[in-house]
Amino acid sequence: MGDVVSLRRHRKAAERVKRQDEAAENRVKFGRTKAEKELAAATEKLEAARHAGHRLEPHEDDKP
Repeated sequence: MGDVVSLRRHRKAAERVKRQDEAAENRVKFGRTKAEKELAAATEKLEAARHAGHRLEPHEDDKP
C-alpha cells in the first residue's frame, strides 16, 4: 500500500511554493534597491541639468 498523505499539508505546501514563485517574479520585475533608485534619480537630474545648460537663448536682435 501507499503512504498516507495529509491533503492539508499538501495544499499548504503547494500554496507556499506558489507564493514563493510569485515573490521571485516580483523581485525581478520591481526589485531595485533604494540606493539604485536614488542613483537613477540623481543621474537623471544631472543629465537634465546638462541638457538645460546647453540650450541656446534667443539673442536680443532676433526678436521681431
